[in-house]
Amino acid sequence: MLFQVGGQGTRPTFFEMAAAQQLPASLRAAITYSLGVMALRRPILHKVLDYEDEFFALLMLVLEAHSMRTTDASFSESLYGLRRRAVKTRLKKDALHGNTTDGIQHSGLEKHQKVLSVVFLVVLPYFKSKLHSIYTREREAALQARLWGSGDERFDDADVVDIAGSLVDQTRSSDAELYSRVRILIQIKKAIGACYPWIHAGHEGLAFAYQLLYLLDATGFYSLGLHILGIHVCRATGQELMDASSRISRMRSRERERLRGPPWLKKLQGALLTCMYAVLDYAQTGLIASVFIFKVKTQIPISCTQMTSPRAAFQS
Repeated sequence: MLFQVGGQGTRPTFFEMAAAQQLPASLRAAITYSLGVMALRRPILHKVLDYEDEFFALLMLVLEAHSMRTTDASFSESLYGLRRRAVKTRLKKDALHGNTTDGIQHSGLEKHQKVLSVVFLVVLPYFKSKLHSIYTREREAALQARLWGSGDERFDDADVVDIAGSLVDQTRSSDAELYSRVRILIQIKKAIGACYPWIHAGHEGLAFAYQLLYLLDATGFYSLGLHILGIHVCRATGQELMDASSRISRMRSRERERLRGPPWLKKLQGALLTCMYAVLDYAQTGLIASVFIFKVKTQIPISCTQMTSPRAAFQS
C-alpha cells in the first residue's frame, strides 16, 4: 500500500515529507479515539488508555524497528515509497559553486544509523510526551492554586504522596528518606514545568527552520534528527522496491534455516514466524484500514439518528 504525492527525481517533495511526518500523530489520535469508544462497552480497555503513551510507544517501536530493518525507512516513510540513505560528501571545489546535489553520494544505512533512527522516531517522542503531561499537570496545579489558594497539599502532590506511600511499603524506608524523596520528585516536576516551554519552543523553532530551508531547497535534511544522523530521505524507484522484496524473502529464508530442535519444534517455530511475518506485513495497511472502517461505522449511526430525529419530531 503506497501513497504517491507527486514530484520528480529522487528528492521527495515537501508535501511528501510533511505527510510522512504527520502520519504517526494522526494514527495515534485515531487509535486513541477508537479505544475510547470501545471502552464504553468494554471497561477493561480503560487500562490501556491509562497507559496510552507506553502502549503507543511499544506499538510504534515494533513497527518502526521492523520497517527500518526490512525497508531502510520509517513506518510512515515506507507507506509513501520513501527510503533513507546515508550521506557521503565528497570534497570538491566545484561542488561549492555548482549544483547542490554535486559532491553528495548516497549509500545504505549502517546498523547504528538504523538503531538511532528508531530512537529518534520512538524514544524521544515518548519522553517528549511524558514531559508534556507533567507540564500540563503542573500548569493545572498552578492555576488551581491561583484560583483557590495553595492548600496544605497541591493537586499533583497527592499523586506523589501516594507513590511515596507505596515505596514505603515496599522498601520500608524511614520517614526522613520518604520526605526527601517526595521533595526531590516535587522539585523535579517544578523544574520540568519551568523548562519545558523553552525546550518545546526551541524544538518547534528548529523544526520550522529546517522545514522552511527544505521547502526552499537550501538543504537536503528535513529535520534536525536527520541532520545529526547524516541521512537523506529519497524516493524509492521501482527496482529498489523489487530488490527490497527479494531481500526480505532471503532474510526470512535464512531465519527459517537457523531454526534448531526436533521436527515438531521446527514446525511450531515456523508457524509462529509465519504468523509474525503476516502481522508485520499487513500491520501498515491493517491499522489504517481498520481505523478508517471503525470511524465509518461509528459515524453511520450518528447520521441515521440525525436523519430520523426531524421525522420523529414532525410525526409527534
